[in-house]
Amino acid sequence: QAQLEESGGGLVRAGGSLSLSCAASGRGSDYWTTGWFRQAPGKEREFVAAVSWSGSRIEYVDSVKGRFTISRDRATNMAYLRMNSLKPEDTAVYYCAAKQDWSNSQYVYWGQGTQVTVSS
Repeated sequence: QAQLEESGGGLVRAGGSLSLSCAASGRGSDYWTTGWFRQAPGKEREFVAAVSWSGSRIEYVDSVKGRFTISRDRATNMAYLRMNSLKPEDTAVYYCAAKQDWSNSQYVYWGQGTQVTVSS
């Protein structure tokens, strides 16, 4: 059974850093594209970043470019989101998600989410 589990959220001051981790398990998870999404209170969930299973393809939403770094460790089947220069507007529940192929439009596996709070 496919499963994603996030960890690493917390409270940080503006300008600080946090790292999120996502552990994937299940058949074929070694080859999943992994994405990070976030949802702030009263707002729709938005895409943040994605990395292909090989790490050769990476994509970011414009608002986090230059501040966030997504990565993947194929040996451990983990994905990471390093968040630097955090802003109060980055406050949200962050979700790890996965899909079987980079070209698929829909993410089919989702974690439970982890809260990131950035104080001003």
